[in-house]
Amino acid sequence: MLELGWAGLRGRYRQALTTAVSVAALALGLHLGQATGRTICLALAAAVGALAGLSTYLRARTMADVAISRIGSAAQGYVQVRGRASVAPEELIRSPISGTACIWFRYRIYSKDGRRGEWRQIDSGSSFTTFEIADGSGTCRVDPDDAEVVSPEQRVSYRDGDKVVEEFLFGGNQIHVLGEFSTVGGASAALSVSEDVGTLLAAWKKDPAELKRRFDLDGNGEIDLEEWEHARRLATRTVEQQHREIRQLGDLHLMRAPRDGRVYIISPLPAPRLRRRFLAWSAFHFAVALAGLALMVRW
Repeated sequence: MLELGWAGLRGRYRQALTTAVSVAALALGLHLGQATGRTICLALAAAVGALAGLSTYLRARTMADVAISRIGSAAQGYVQVRGRASVAPEELIRSPISGTACIWFRYRIYSKDGRRGEWRQIDSGSSFTTFEIADGSGTCRVDPDDAEVVSPEQRVSYRDGDKVVEEFLFGGNQIHVLGEFSTVGGASAALSVSEDVGTLLAAWKKDPAELKRRFDLDGNGEIDLEEWEHARRLATRTVEQQHREIRQLGDLHLMRAPRDGRVYIISPLPAPRLRRRFLAWSAFHFAVALAGLALMVRW
């Protein structure tokens, strides 16, 4: 249920990191007396600010360009949907830190450095269990793996001298998702009889004793061509029956991280507020970049 590593640095953490680097480089550049060091710091502030500003602006631009769709009629591909998260008991998970019931969590634990008195992160984690949202036209499962979760509810507590920061998405809340929409199962399921028959026959071959018991009709210890053709016909009938059962199931809609690397965002905020937030961050980062360039020119 827990996921550590680079995926946990996306979104909020990346925003905080780029902000800290650009502002720190700008401040250091202002205080350095040595010309070369000052120029390097100001150039770093300008570069990081420009890149972060462009990245955040493109997120806002993407949200403006991609249509918001109803789940029941959304096109396959890159879309935005918004729906209320399920509160069904089987949909809820619990944070391993506080035991809070939710549909998604992320946590960070900090311990204070005894010498410097600064908080140092010692542990972190995030859930990757899928959850369900509905908008009245249909239901959709959301896979939070590799998502930028923007503006979740945050709670801070202290335990045994450590600081615990937990973030949550809760059942019953409206959830906005920008990502890849796909429908699996049901009448639209992409199924190949020949591929699945080959897979089933390969599985049967892995147990030669059972294969001979079922298809060695003349009992000579070998599967001849006629007996193998009988096995193939049975495998085909089995696969066709399985495909009929799959297509009789209802469609399952899924939102997940785009396979082409485009941004994947999950947030309790509505789309207009998300766009305004990204634009505000973009303006801040560009302001830092311009300040860095202006100071370089001045000095």
